[in-house]
Amino acid sequence: MYIVCSDLEGVFVPEIWINVAEKTGIEALKLTTRDEPDYDVLMQKRLAILKDNGLKLADITRVINSIKPMEGALEFLNWLRATVQVIILSDTFDEFAGPLMQKLGWPTLFCNSLMVAADGAISGYKLRQADGKRKAVVSLKNLNYKIIAMGDSYNDISMIQAADTGILFRPPGNVTAQYPDLPVAHSYDKLKSLIKSALKN
Repeated sequence: MYIVCSDLEGVFVPEIWINVAEKTGIEALKLTTRDEPDYDVLMQKRLAILKDNGLKLADITRVINSIKPMEGALEFLNWLRATVQVIILSDTFDEFAGPLMQKLGWPTLFCNSLMVAADGAISGYKLRQADGKRKAVVSLKNLNYKIIAMGDSYNDISMIQAADTGILFRPPGNVTAQYPDLPVAHSYDKLKSLIKSALKN
């Protein structure tokens, strides 16, 4: 039996922080896990920027409410969920995810949580567990599932490498350069083809 474990941003929806950067004009918020492998370093930078600019959870939520799934993403996800069990493993936060999950038809999501002050300022974050994506894959394999994992960034690599089949989806050049042995899909059609092949094994 198979389970597909997938990243969220960059696979089904655009990067949240890039959209926030574009809406606020704060270029430094465009930095993502495609650029910075250390997630804590990245988040501490983001939290400092939010504090310096007086941005609160409501400001981020307004941007998230305007984000739509990537073209073809919902159709692909609907096909995927009709074919195999799917769990989205994301480094996003419960406080961000609701509007996006609604637009995707409420798939199963494992993610993290934010620490929010009484005035709505984001004061910190809590990981569900360190290296949670990889640990989820390992735990599911221990339940005798075969895992197909897919993502686009540095923070997906340990998950992809732990899976029975790992796929990079539309990764940036710096990621493919560092991990040239991983299969790459640049379209949902190609991704579907790779998953179909894996399911035959």
